[in-house]
Amino acid sequence: MSLAPMPWPEHGGPDGGPAILHDFSTNANPLPLPEALVNALAATDRRRYPDPHYGRLCERLAAHHGVPANRVLPTAGSSEAIRRLTLLAQLQGLGEAWVPAPGYGDYAAAAYALGLKVHGWPAPATLLEALDRAHHPALVWLNEPCNPTGVSLPHSFWQSLAEIAWAKGHWLVLDRAYEPLRLEGGDPILPGMAARAWQLWSPNKALGLTGIRAGYVLAPTEAAEGLGQRLRALAPSWVLSAEGEQMLLAWWGEAVQAWLADSRRTLEQWRTMQRHLLGDLGWAQRATVTPFWLARPPLPARLLELRLRQLRSAGLKLRDASSFGLPGWVRVSTQSPDAQAALALVWHDSRWKGEEGEGA
Repeated sequence: MSLAPMPWPEHGGPDGGPAILHDFSTNANPLPLPEALVNALAATDRRRYPDPHYGRLCERLAAHHGVPANRVLPTAGSSEAIRRLTLLAQLQGLGEAWVPAPGYGDYAAAAYALGLKVHGWPAPATLLEALDRAHHPALVWLNEPCNPTGVSLPHSFWQSLAEIAWAKGHWLVLDRAYEPLRLEGGDPILPGMAARAWQLWSPNKALGLTGIRAGYVLAPTEAAEGLGQRLRALAPSWVLSAEGEQMLLAWWGEAVQAWLADSRRTLEQWRTMQRHLLGDLGWAQRATVTPFWLARPPLPARLLELRLRQLRSAGLKLRDASSFGLPGWVRVSTQSPDAQAALALVWHDSRWKGEEGEGA
């Protein structure tokens, strides 16, 4: 299915309005930062430029992934990487992009900005069939786990996708933003396939540091010297700030990863509580392997918009899924028990029920 151009991708989080007290609209980890990371960021030297080559950082990230350092390409987060990779694809002659539908809006926005033809794939079978029929290589975007649904695609899909992509010359880009927040199951992507794809890593969501724009790309094994270096050349100087470099240096450290493992256990408990709460409120909910998922409140879509505005005025924000092509649905992230209690209290507010004709 072809997608209509979007003037600007929509996002959760701050929107220019009053401070958000309880933010269910972003997928960032809501737990307090680990002490090791707080100390590392506090010690960041902001008086000097970072190393423009990020040599120490690339070596450390490469050591964790078990790859040569020339495959590691620092980025100002996944959104910047999406723009730069799309530009590289266009410069290499690719004229089409396939994006998840529903999916993160920056994939399509980057392709539209450069004049690529954009296709949305609503289901794995749709993508496999289209790529197999294609006469020219395309840029193919994938999330694992997926955003906004929170689902994980089966191993059989990834195996079939790899066979088709390598035979047809498609570029596969794997956005791994939510792999560190996986609460169920394991990564279905085989290491051999991942090594032949572009991989985007942006740990700021898992760390709850979305205000620090920092990430990295792992270039495909065979592209490290050629296309990988060209992607590096397309970046501005000092693509990472000093804080971004420090966050990535600390990311795979033992103390931070131990904190992340503990936080996943807490998030799993909170998610169970929150899904029970939303079920008691009469919300339909889809399955998920992450701390976020799609839910549908028991309201017509036209009234849901009003209710979301009312929640926002009370300091709570949910992510309207209309921009994902899912009117009537919201994407919710797991929040603390206090935030859940606040959501239930405001949702039950009789004044708002009365305004919507639901009865006092």
